[in-house]
Amino acid sequence: MLAGFSAGCDRLLHPSVAAGRKRDRQRRLAGVLLAGPFLFAAAAAPLFIPVFGAAVAMALMCAIFAGAFLAIASLSATGDDNTAGSAALVLAVVAGGLIIVAGGGLASPLALVALAPVIEAHWIRGTRSSAMAGAAAGAAIVVLQALLADAAPVAAATPAAWHWIAGLVYLASVFVRMNAHGPADATSGRAAVAVEELLDGVVLKLSRSGEVADASDDARGLLGLAPELLLGTGFFDRIHVADRIAYLAAVADLREGEQRRRCELRIRLPRAPGETAAENFHPFRLDLVRPPSDDDFVGLLCDRGEVAELRATIDAALTKADGGEIAKDRFLAAVSHELRTPLNAIIGFSDMMLEGMCGPVADPRQREYVGIIKDSGNHLLDVVNAILDVSKIESGAYDVSPEAFRFRDAAELCRSMMAQQAEARGVAFELQVAPTVGEIVADQRSVRQMLINLISNAIKFTPAGGRVTLSANRLGNRLHFQVSDTGIGITPADLERLGEPFIQVQNDYTRQFEGTGLGLSLVKGLVRLHGGTMTIESAPGAGTTVAITLPVDGCRAQANGEIVPIAPPQRRDDRDATLRKIA
Repeated sequence: MLAGFSAGCDRLLHPSVAAGRKRDRQRRLAGVLLAGPFLFAAAAAPLFIPVFGAAVAMALMCAIFAGAFLAIASLSATGDDNTAGSAALVLAVVAGGLIIVAGGGLASPLALVALAPVIEAHWIRGTRSSAMAGAAAGAAIVVLQALLADAAPVAAATPAAWHWIAGLVYLASVFVRMNAHGPADATSGRAAVAVEELLDGVVLKLSRSGEVADASDDARGLLGLAPELLLGTGFFDRIHVADRIAYLAAVADLREGEQRRRCELRIRLPRAPGETAAENFHPFRLDLVRPPSDDDFVGLLCDRGEVAELRATIDAALTKADGGEIAKDRFLAAVSHELRTPLNAIIGFSDMMLEGMCGPVADPRQREYVGIIKDSGNHLLDVVNAILDVSKIESGAYDVSPEAFRFRDAAELCRSMMAQQAEARGVAFELQVAPTVGEIVADQRSVRQMLINLISNAIKFTPAGGRVTLSANRLGNRLHFQVSDTGIGITPADLERLGEPFIQVQNDYTRQFEGTGLGLSLVKGLVRLHGGTMTIESAPGAGTTVAITLPVDGCRAQANGEIVPIAPPQRRDDRDATLRKIA
């Protein structure tokens, strides 16, 4: 009989309410609104007629019936259970207050009617908010009966035995209805409560085709839409055109066996006054799962507005930083180009004067001054070239051409180039390259640049009588070489800043040495281009050791022996391309 009554209530519901938790909730509400007035009439007839008279009792019963049927009509016509649920609570307060007053007050067993709104609200919706609304209605019943008893005293009926029977019958009906759901429905209800109450989002039940079969009431607060507007293709129609492919792909993956998928969507919301059609899309995240015991999919739609704002802020900051880097690169490129042209002329003409191509320079002091001019021009040209190289490495435009060569040959060439500088400063320079090093695949010019910069720094910061050593050996497929000196060393605080462009250790001792601080920065960039590592160990007064590890084959050799060009490091635009696209 209970199943037949439930089926009859199901036929009263709006067709747009799809099968699911929402339809079960409305079916129970319709059942309470149908059965409640008859139970009220059964109790009101013996109670109200002796107290209020037959006419008043009939009018009260008709009013309760009319209110309940109007609530059912609203539920059936609109599919919205909020209005019908509110009407049911109001009717319960009025009916309960009258029954308690006519039944003998709070001392009567019929006072249990004050618990009915709490029980029924929990049975219908099963959420904390509904239980709180039912508790408020129960308290209102107690307050209303007290006001009615004081404002219009009536001769209340004496509590009778059937009052106890009515209360026990109601509690028995509650027990039967609660057990009618079974363990599976109870578990499903608890899961639904956990999703709707604990998670901040709209719960969607999707068919295998991606159409929405059910949506939680949270859509009203989060989307500003009635849940029925999302049913069928309503949700898909509100997805931004550019995001529909991601949504359909996620649903297709679930159909093919994936257990969960996540996608970012922009949903069209109701427009506020003054907004255009392009302004009412809001970012959301949809998490889809495939329950193991259900063919339908379950999704949770969460607001991502704050995340989108953070992404926009990060994107603006990165754009500003990139703009500064671009301006710096353009400035360095322009200044370096303008400097190199006159420097070439200065160096060339000073060299011609020293060679006496246009006539001898008789005065020794003039020859000394011309030599200083030439040396200063070469030094400035080296600085300009270093600035350009560092700028190219940072922007990813540095050209690297790997080739096979013997590392010892490159080391010997650097020793011959730096021998005169070491001898002039009174520093001994040793070369210790193991015979097993052999050939490596790398950009030969870059490797020579690493060695020259490291050896030059070591000689520059090593006092007379000190020693600089270049050693190398091979471990597996890695080449390890290091440049160590017995120089002044570096403090731990300064060691952390080494390798940054234009950063040079500054203290009372090192201020006497010239330099731009680009040498280690250039070496660091070249090592990174080759997929290697660089470490620096130093202590004040104990010297410095810079160790570099490079792959022997450059990690660029194919199976057929062809050498693949080394790819430049990713620019910031490339690293953040996904972030920019989402934002």
